[in-house]
Amino acid sequence: MATIDGVRQLALSLPRSYEALVRDRVKFRVGRIVYLAFSRDETLMGFAFPKEEREALVASEPDKFLMPRPADLRYNWVVARLSAIDEVEMREIVLDAWRMVVPKRVAADFLGDEAAPGRSAFDAEGSAEPTEGA
Repeated sequence: MATIDGVRQLALSLPRSYEALVRDRVKFRVGRIVYLAFSRDETLMGFAFPKEEREALVASEPDKFLMPRPADLRYNWVVARLSAIDEVEMREIVLDAWRMVVPKRVAADFLGDEAAPGRSAFDAEGSAEPTEGA
């Protein structure tokens, strides 16, 4: 099972990534763009994910993934139950969400071959996270 501490350790190791506490919620940002956010009880993790692929993701594993709340559907965002994902999935989710918000060069320099085209579970650009939703 993934934990907020595991996510924190990975997220803080990524270039340009930092933690912010917003209205009692832990969020991880690159610049002003949020790419990970936790519910107040830290059981749900919202993350940057392409809008056009999220319905398929949620439908494929509804026990793990949830659609964002209706007000946040305009964002590139989806939500995961931390208790339903393991450390390997967590790492993939965090890295792919971070890749959506950093310049491709930064990701390539940090990840090397992992950042090569086709290596990411998804590759999209644009606004990632709603300011308030996990």
